[in-house]
Amino acid sequence: MSRKMVGKAEHSWRWHRKGDEDDDVASVPNPVLLVPGIGGSILTAVDHKGHKERVWVRLFEADHEFRFKLFSSYDPVTGKTHSLNKDITIEVPEERFGLYSCDILDPDVIMRLDTVYYFHDLIEQLTNWGYKEGKTLFGFGYDFRQSNRLGEAMDRMKLKLESMCEASRGRKVDIITHSMGGLLVKCFLALHPQVFQKYANSWIAITAPFEGAPGFIMDCLLTGVDFVKGWQRELFVAKWSMHQLLIECPSVYELLASPDFDWSEPPELRLWRKIADQDGEEKVKLEAFGPSDNLDVMMAALEENKLNFNGTKIPLPLNKVIVKWAQETQRIMHKAKLPEGVKFYNLYGTSHDTPHHVSYGTDKSPLQELTEILNSEADGLNAKARVGIPADHRGILLDEHFFHIIKHWLEVGGADSEYDPETDYVIVSRRPSEFDIHKEESAPVDDIERTEDGSKLPSKEVYTASIEIGSGSVSDIQAEADARVHREGAQTNESEFQLSTIGVFPGLDKKEMKATPDQIVVALSEEAKAAAL
Repeated sequence: MSRKMVGKAEHSWRWHRKGDEDDDVASVPNPVLLVPGIGGSILTAVDHKGHKERVWVRLFEADHEFRFKLFSSYDPVTGKTHSLNKDITIEVPEERFGLYSCDILDPDVIMRLDTVYYFHDLIEQLTNWGYKEGKTLFGFGYDFRQSNRLGEAMDRMKLKLESMCEASRGRKVDIITHSMGGLLVKCFLALHPQVFQKYANSWIAITAPFEGAPGFIMDCLLTGVDFVKGWQRELFVAKWSMHQLLIECPSVYELLASPDFDWSEPPELRLWRKIADQDGEEKVKLEAFGPSDNLDVMMAALEENKLNFNGTKIPLPLNKVIVKWAQETQRIMHKAKLPEGVKFYNLYGTSHDTPHHVSYGTDKSPLQELTEILNSEADGLNAKARVGIPADHRGILLDEHFFHIIKHWLEVGGADSEYDPETDYVIVSRRPSEFDIHKEESAPVDDIERTEDGSKLPSKEVYTASIEIGSGSVSDIQAEADARVHREGAQTNESEFQLSTIGVFPGLDKKEMKATPDQIVVALSEEAKAAAL
């Protein structure tokens, strides 16, 4: 074959990379914009002298700096949340064309912590596929305290898309969002559909809570949230500090259940309460409150809540003005329609569902006062594809399966021999180390009894049930387990039987909490025995 024919064939392949991409417009991929979720952007505090200091995320002196510089109040006139410390303003760093703010959230960490390595792995993959920072790869960090439809954020998004299109010689943008970043982009789509159509080629939404995250958010607004687990929690922002911030954050309220949404199963706030009957006898009763009335309960619970800022106690109830703002945001998002010519993909994790309901108290330890809660521990768009992969909400950004799917949807880096586009299935064998990361408990499956027909497993075979266990909030703990039953010594992906069970154990009893995973392991082992027979 002649060199001329080879060159012609190479350039007919759209994913071909040859020589300097700056000299070959056809080989340059569409620019990609990364938009993180809540808490996924670095925030910098700037004082009146212009001195800048990272206040989110930091793993040392985190809680003190968080309280002093990020504690906020909502301004109903501007629709914006401002820091209580009047000497500072909060900014999002723009270095590396916006990528710095959503890459490694604490660049000072000396060892890798997945918690702060936000888009880092994805940025590395995109770079390996031929993307270049400032030419075809950009980030969009934002102040996640603010509303997803705040005018300033919408104006920044418009300017970002325009500049990206210009930097890539007129190519349209592929937008990749994670979590709440999907709501920000959907607000932009609803408010500026013509601009979206002009500059967007595709939108890939990763674990976007388009219908809200009602159970999780109700718990956040009532008791707070831990962004990190285990020993790392001691270095980070305290759960109650996070709670006191979130009460003044419109973005969080926008994730509550909309009372106007047609729910097939309305999310509920559930309370075990001690109530006196007509005879004065106290009884325990489980009460459930749906989207139309759970806000009243939350307002009653938070009525006396106060924020301690520099020694001053500031009333901090659930903000009714923000509730109205958030409900209008939900109505705006509901009207969003995907423009003709723009491709939309929805990628979600299947390992752990976002809590739909939230429950406080137990039948043995009911609530007497609502204030006791505070001390307790559908995209609607025409998608080109919707794919679920076995990963959790945050871990999906580190998953090898996720990278294969993104590569295929972006149409970069050549054909992928490990991905089947017909079924949207990643053909990658699970490595043993991959499973071990998630394995929490295991139990031998032995001492098999004979069945009625006398059959049994070979006497020298030992089977093991490897268990993956996930838990919900401390106040409504749900231990969820999945078992892969295999011969001892065999790889865990070579399962002979696979079965699942769910154990729910409410309450704050530490002994119960510790014992339940063991009980689940025993139960699964029994199921494994039965299946083996």
